[in-house]
Amino acid sequence: MGAGHAHPLHLQRDSPVHRIAPEVKIAATVLFTIVVVLTPRTEFLAFAGYALLLAIVAALARVPGGWLARRATIELPFVLLAIALPFAGHGPRTDWLGLSLSVDGLHGAWNIFAKGTLGVLASLLLAASTTMRDLILGLDRLRCPQAFTQIATFMLRYLDVLADDARRMRIARLSRGYDPRFLWQVKAFAVGVGALFLRAYERGERVYLAMLARGYTGRLPAPEAPRPPVRQWLAAGALPAASAGIALVTVLS
Repeated sequence: MGAGHAHPLHLQRDSPVHRIAPEVKIAATVLFTIVVVLTPRTEFLAFAGYALLLAIVAALARVPGGWLARRATIELPFVLLAIALPFAGHGPRTDWLGLSLSVDGLHGAWNIFAKGTLGVLASLLLAASTTMRDLILGLDRLRCPQAFTQIATFMLRYLDVLADDARRMRIARLSRGYDPRFLWQVKAFAVGVGALFLRAYERGERVYLAMLARGYTGRLPAPEAPRPPVRQWLAAGALPAASAGIALVTVLS
């Protein structure tokens, strides 16, 4: 997989969560997300319990709450959609501060906001405690399709190269009088995007031919790693197990 790579969402910490094998953390995150999605939207206490579990994981991983809050703003478009549902929904309505709101729309808005926020926070905690390289290795060890992991590997390797190409092309356009504030100059931007695509495609062809010349057989070599100990599976499994327990208690009560 080459040298280790970091990403903007990774926080370098020495914590019990960081030391867990990536495949274990990925499996725990996926199972936790499944439990959250399957929880009925009217079980408000269950969602509060899930949030408490994520707060405990964040404390163990030494991830600041402010860091999570700032990066969770990625879900703002979905929050705006959720805000519109009580006004556009049908069925029984209720009055609040002089506004007529749909009951189904309110439940739908809560469903989107609660489950979306919990899913985003769980993903951020996974990214904060795992490097991009380890995430790809974890997916490969979980038998994720090779086409996906190899594409992700090449993207990770050459994303900085493509970003540098795009930066140089932008500087070249600016030096020739390009001003992105004017609509009629959008053609130069479109031409630059096309040129960048062609460069990336040609570079990919050259890299692929070079790999074939060096014995590439369709699978990238991966470093051998021992299987995660059972205690790691038990520790990471506490999150989905506790969330499943919360869901059962709230649904059956």
